[in-house]
Amino acid sequence: MKKVFIDGKDGTTGLKIYNRFEDRNDVELLLIDSEKRKDPKERARLINESDITFLCLPDAASIEAVSLVENEGTTIIDTSTAHRTSNGWAYGFAELSKKHRESIENSNRIAVPGCYASGFNSIVYPLVKHGFIDRDYDIVCYALSGYTGAGKKGIAQYEDANRDRELDSPRLYALSQEHKHLKEMKAVSKLSKEPIFSPIICDYPQGMVVSVPLFTDKMTKKYTPADICEMFKEHYSGSDIVKVRDLGYTTGMIGSNNFAGRDDMEIEINGNSDRILITSRFDNLGKGASGAAIQCMNIAMGIDEKTGLNLGE
Repeated sequence: MKKVFIDGKDGTTGLKIYNRFEDRNDVELLLIDSEKRKDPKERARLINESDITFLCLPDAASIEAVSLVENEGTTIIDTSTAHRTSNGWAYGFAELSKKHRESIENSNRIAVPGCYASGFNSIVYPLVKHGFIDRDYDIVCYALSGYTGAGKKGIAQYEDANRDRELDSPRLYALSQEHKHLKEMKAVSKLSKEPIFSPIICDYPQGMVVSVPLFTDKMTKKYTPADICEMFKEHYSGSDIVKVRDLGYTTGMIGSNNFAGRDDMEIEINGNSDRILITSRFDNLGKGASGAAIQCMNIAMGIDEKTGLNLGE
């Protein structure tokens, strides 16, 4: 039985991870007294007693937590932005490549991807890897997210009965083009420059759609939607978590909250011979956060990666 400590259990992601252990008998949770949750000595004790510690903290606190590790047998799974592009850290998206999966299997330092970055890299990494676009392609990406991605303060704002009317509508943010996920979006997909990224927060709790449009005459050759779909199907073949749909799967509209409560991801290719739209749909708190963290833990433990996950068809 593995001993697990969640540093930051009271946050949105930490609480989701904690709740996922309710019916598992293969882990023992190490709990910290609420009055000591910011005490470095008590945190250090529990981190070093654990086999696996989840960090569900702001970046600075995650960096501090890593500095407290003395037990070489402790595996750290960090859900913050702090280590996603750091040397020595496995990037926790196993489906991207065999190398990514092996890094998770063999590392005791694992960085869980950001929610938007998960959708973006699920699309752009295969396009670059298989030579469908050059590394310097001028990528534009837009995304819709439920408000739970905004953290405790954002959630409270949206769920306040006396909230501002503006929150009734979708809201575009990261207007300075300096969103915190851009660094990993560029690095993981091996782009030569950051994309234009326009995230939109909406008035529903959970779910996300990340979309990347492409001009076929700007790709390395003029690919058809069928060509692109075939490549994605091959790239993610064998995965029960990342599912590439057949062409024509959606004939009307792609909703952004359909995967709420799920831990899988759905990729679709739509468009025509001139303009392609590739979308990745998932739960920002599932494959975009706590579900991905649990999957990484399962892989690191050497057990079925789907253990404790909620997967649809």
